[in-house]
Amino acid sequence: MKNFKWLTILLCSVIIASCSDDNTKEEEIINTDITISTPVVSDITSVSASFQSTIQGNASILKRGFCYNTSSSVSISNTILEINSASMTLNAYARNLNAATPYYLKAYVMLSSGEVIYSAETTFTTKEEDVVDELADYTPPTYSDDYTPIADWSKRSQWNLANVHDPSVMLAADGYYYMYQTDASYGNAHAGHGHFHARRSKDLVNWEYMGGTFSVEPAWIKEKLNEYRNACGLAPIDNPSYGCWAPVARKVSDTLYRMYYSVVVTDAIDGANSWTERAFIGLAETSDPASNQWEDKGFVVCSSSDRDLNWLNTGWESAYFKWNAIDPTYIITNEQEHWLIYGSWHSGIVAVELDGTTGKTREEMPNPWGSIEDIKPYGKLIATRSMTSRWQGSEGPEIVYNAETGYYYLFMAYDGLDIPYNTRVCRSQNIEGPYLGIDGRDMTNTGGEMFPVVTHPYKFNNSYGWVGIAHCAIFDDGNGNWYYASQGRLPADVPGINVSNAVMMGHVRSIRWNADGWPVVMPERYGAVPKVAITEDELIGNWENIDLSYSYGKQKTSETLTLGADKKVTSGVWNGSTWSYDAQKQSLMINNVELCLQREVDWEATPRTHTIVFAGYSGKKTYWGKKSK
Repeated sequence: MKNFKWLTILLCSVIIASCSDDNTKEEEIINTDITISTPVVSDITSVSASFQSTIQGNASILKRGFCYNTSSSVSISNTILEINSASMTLNAYARNLNAATPYYLKAYVMLSSGEVIYSAETTFTTKEEDVVDELADYTPPTYSDDYTPIADWSKRSQWNLANVHDPSVMLAADGYYYMYQTDASYGNAHAGHGHFHARRSKDLVNWEYMGGTFSVEPAWIKEKLNEYRNACGLAPIDNPSYGCWAPVARKVSDTLYRMYYSVVVTDAIDGANSWTERAFIGLAETSDPASNQWEDKGFVVCSSSDRDLNWLNTGWESAYFKWNAIDPTYIITNEQEHWLIYGSWHSGIVAVELDGTTGKTREEMPNPWGSIEDIKPYGKLIATRSMTSRWQGSEGPEIVYNAETGYYYLFMAYDGLDIPYNTRVCRSQNIEGPYLGIDGRDMTNTGGEMFPVVTHPYKFNNSYGWVGIAHCAIFDDGNGNWYYASQGRLPADVPGINVSNAVMMGHVRSIRWNADGWPVVMPERYGAVPKVAITEDELIGNWENIDLSYSYGKQKTSETLTLGADKKVTSGVWNGSTWSYDAQKQSLMINNVELCLQREVDWEATPRTHTIVFAGYSGKKTYWGKKSK
C-alpha cells in the first residue's frame, strides 16, 4: 500500500498523484477544444465533500480530475483526484478533510500534449465537527430480516433486499446501483415471472424491485442444446427445463451495459436425475438499465469436456466437464482488455478473452468436446481448489481490479450454499495469474485451500446470526468506497419461521483495504451510518470478537474482548497484549494484528442503532468484531 500524507483520499477509480504545473491555462484563457464547468460541491461534512464538473469539447485527454488546497490559486501541484474514467462528467469524493476549514477547488484536464486546462476556481468550507449531533440524528434501516410475511409475489413492492440470491451489482450513469440475480426465491415466488430479476438503489440501503430482465429463456439455448445432442447421437429435447443462474452486469460506457447470464438445462440424461446436461453462458446488452429492457446477443460459451463425447451419457454423480459454464464474471482490465471469467465445481475457474466491440470471445468456439488442446479456446485455468477432484466445492468467481494496489482480486464461493458457504479471495498482478493467497499459495498452478476467509457463517449475541454468505458481487462507488454484496441465509430451524434456511436476504457490506492491500469485509451490513471519525476513547470497553477462521459448516460465535484505558487487553484471545489506535487510518492494532475500523449498524440491538466494528487478518486467521453496548 502507498503511504499517504496528512490528507488522504480513499477512492476506487480515483488515483492520488501529482504532476508538473507547466504549460497550464485557465478556462478563461481561450482554448477552442476544451472547456470545464466550475465545480459544484455537495454533501459537505466536517471531513468530506463531493465534487462534480462537466467537460465540453473535443480533444485527446490524457488525464482528468480535481485539484484542491487550503490556499487559493490551486493547481495540479496540490492535492489532486484523478478520475480513471472516460466520462465527460467528473464525479469525485474527498475524505479526511479538516473540519471547519476553507478549501479552494478546480477541475482540470491534461491533454495528450501535456497541456493542462483548468476550470474557474471555487471555494467551500467543511462543517464544524459535531459527532454527537450527526450520529444522534441517524436512523438505521427498519426492515425485518424475517421477510416471510411479504415473501410472495403479490408483495414484491415491499421486498427491498428480500429474495436475493447470487447478486451482481453495478453503478450506472444515472446514479443508481442496479442488482441482478439468480431466479431462486423463498417459496419460488419468482416462478412464472421472468428471469434474472432486477432491483435498484441510490443509497445501497433502500432497494426498488424492478422485475425480471428476460420474460422467457432465449431460443438459441434450445437450438444449441439439440445441436450438441444430435452430435452425441441423442434425441432432441422439445421442451427443455431451465435453471437461470448467476448473471453478472457491468457498465462498459455511459450508453452500453453488458450482462452475461448462465442457463442450465435441467432435464435428465436418458432417465438419470441430472442437472449436468448442459450449461450455457449468453450475453445481453442495454443502453439504459432503468428501462429493464435488455437485448439478447446470444451464445458466448458452454460447458466443455476434454473426454470426448462419452462423458455425456452418465448420471449427475459421474457426469464430467472440464470447464463448467456457469457463474460468469466480466472485467475490463487496466489495459482495456475484456475478459470473461467463469466456472464452478468441475476442475476450476477459467479466463477467456473477449472482443471488446462485440462482447463475444475473440476466438470462434469449436465443438465443446475433444482433447484438452481441442477445447483450449474455452478458457485458461486461473484458480482451482483441487488439481484432481471434480467435486471441488468452489464456484461463483468475482473479479475486480484495484488501481491503488495494482492487483486483480479473485473472490470465490466455497462449499455448499445452504449453510457452509463462505467467501475466499486471492490476487494477481496479471489478469491471467498466477493468483496467490495471503499465505503465498499459488491457486493457479497448485490449487488447495484459498486464504484469507472473507466471510463465513457467524453469530453475534442476541441473534440467530447468518449462514450461507457467499457468491458475492464486489463493486465501488467511483469515490474510493468499496462494497461486498451477497445473499445471507438464516440458520436452519429458527423458531417460528417455516424452512428458515431458505430465507435469502441480500447483504451489502463495506470493504476496507488493509496495509498489505488485502480487502477486509465488515462484519455488520451496510446501513449508511455517518462516517464520523472514530475517537480513541470510543474503543475502550468490551467487544464481541469472532475468530472467523474456516470451520466447515460451523456458525462461528463470539467471545468477549476488553480494551482497557491503559492500552492493555484484559480479556479475550489477545489477553495481556497492548493495543494502539491510528486515527488517520482508522485502524486498531493488537499484538501486531491490524484491525480496520468502521461505523456500521448494530443489527442485533433492539432497537437498532450504530456501533463500531472491525475486521482483519492474522496469517490464515480472520477476525470480526463489534463494540458492545
